[in-house]
Parts: sequence; structure tokens; C-alpha cells
Amino acid sequence: MIFNNKEDEKYMRVAIDQAEIARENGDVPVGAVIVHNGRMIAKAYNQRQQLNDPTAHAEIIALTQAAAAVGNWRLEGCTIYVTLEPCTMCAGALVLARIDRLVYGCNDPKTGACGSLYNIVQDERLNHRLEITRGVMEEECRKQLQAFFANRRVENKHNQ
Repeated sequence: MIFNNKEDEKYMRVAIDQAEIARENGDVPVGAVIVHNGRMIAKAYNQRQQLNDPTAHAEIIALTQAAAAVGNWRLEGCTIYVTLEPCTMCAGALVLARIDRLVYGCNDPKTGACGSLYNIVQDERLNHRLEITRGVMEEECRKQLQAFFANRRVENKHNQ
């Protein structure tokens, strides 16, 4: 498969827009998009606060949508675009779903499981591995997260 950087940026822009919805709803701004055969089949954002569900990460919601769209839990031939490096739960779900490729914006040094702390999606002991493209629109993704947490710290200071 040949991947076009313009395509990566196009879909990462949609993921960033999804992350903005999460922020507006008071959740950590993470967005995800899944593309299959050049067609976007899922887009989602973090909804942990909204749903009171610790598993309601953007990636998990997008995987559910994508599986429904293709009528199969095996998401071979799919690329997922995520604004933040997936955590261990999401990385494991990407492997189990047989996603072919992961494209993400910025690393997550505290919980990242696709190269920062662990590399679950490329662990040779598992039965499936993903191709990874890191750093697509990295600065914009990082700034979105940094602004969210800076605002949260100010709010917390005022509420003390």
C-alpha cells in the first residue's frame, strides 16, 4: 500500500475536529477516524465524561462504528488516525481488530502504548502487528491537549 502524506493530513484534520468536540464536552480532546479503501467509515471522540464509561475512548468508539460499517470485527485494510498515541487498552483493541495501520499525532509519554512506554501494536509475540506513522500534525495535536490541561489547571486553582 502506498500512503499519501496529504491523505494522512486530511484525515488527521477530521480527528482534530473530533477531539475539539470532546473538549467542548469537558473530556480530554482525543479524536479518531478510521478509513477503509479510501473511504472514512468511522469518526469519534473521547466520551468518558459524557457516558461515565472508562472505556469510552475515541479509538474504541471508532472501532465499534467501523466494525458495524464493514459488517465484520476484523478491520483488515483499515487505517486509524488518532490525535494522541493510543493507551494500552486501545492499542490492544487495535491489534485484536486487525487494523493494518495506525497514524497518530503526538506521543503520550505517560500512557502511550505504541512506542512511548510499550509498543503493543508491534509486539512480535502477538498474532498481528500494525504499521505506525507517528507525528502527523504533531504540533497541532499537542497544542490542543496542552491548552486543555492548562485550562483545567486554572479551573482547579479557582475551585480550591
